[in-house]
Amino acid sequence: EDIGREFALMSRLKGMTNVVSYEDHEVVSHDDGMGWDILIRMELLTPLLEYAYDHPFSRRDIIRLGIDMCRALELCQKYNIIHRDVKPENVMLRGREAVLIDFDASRVFKHERENDTQILGTMGYAAPEQYGISQSDSRADIYSLGVLLNIMLTGQHPSRELAAGRMGRIVQKCTMTNPQKR
Repeated sequence: EDIGREFALMSRLKGMTNVVSYEDHEVVSHDDGMGWDILIRMELLTPLLEYAYDHPFSRRDIIRLGIDMCRALELCQKYNIIHRDVKPENVMLRGREAVLIDFDASRVFKHERENDTQILGTMGYAAPEQYGISQSDSRADIYSLGVLLNIMLTGQHPSRELAAGRMGRIVQKCTMTNPQKR
């Protein structure tokens, strides 16, 4: 069910900039009836962290990465999709363009109040509301993006060291505990 949901979300975003291009998939049942192999065909991309180790990012590169991720999250918001796991491992590069991947923690936002007690996301990147405190929405992704940018700029979580200057103010706004202030 979760995999099917991920395929459906990825299909909705197919061909959009700054989001991985999902082509198709195949689910193959194991001969013994215990489980499946799930094969997903997507475009070939370069992992962000792998690239960054060999090619250190300048401040300008990190700003461009932030803009690309804002475009990806704006697209998700347009389709009422909350990614819920924005982190460096879920960002790839298509040339110099940053691309958001891995929609398995994503869900379509429902405007009516629902019990959102399932904890999804990565510790340190997940917004406080993702821990069942309240319903998460697209502002949870803004929080995670702020953490990602700060770590790319300083090597530290914003709670330990905040990036300097204007970027620090942006990160601080993105990572406010209260989602209404992001």
